[in-house]
Amino acid sequence: MAMLTTAGTPGGVPLEVARSARDRRRGLLGRDGIEGALLLSPASAVHTLGMRFAIDVAYLDRGLRVTAVRTMRPGRIGLPRPRARHVLEAEAGALSRWGIRRGTRLTVAPDDALRRPSATAPSDGA
Repeated sequence: MAMLTTAGTPGGVPLEVARSARDRRRGLLGRDGIEGALLLSPASAVHTLGMRFAIDVAYLDRGLRVTAVRTMRPGRIGLPRPRARHVLEAEAGALSRWGIRRGTRLTVAPDDALRRPSATAPSDGA
């Protein structure tokens, strides 16, 4: 499993990465919660239709800098963010606890499935 770190989370946060279209569509649907966070890559919007709990959503640019943070209750549809290349999801309140807000730069320490020679950030296809 990958790890997410910021200046506010030196110990790291467990991170699942949804890279396939199927995994991105499924997201957190059918779950009662999540330990850590889920990174949808690539993605620029999310919805919470069918979700069982409220989530925090951070929209990330290609350099993994947070462009916006929102809390979404179940049954909502988020509008696409033009500069967003990735979306980070966590249980409501988690992003604030981790110090993640607009302007925060995230670092992803990849597991073997994500490892590439020159990058720690997921590819955005651009």
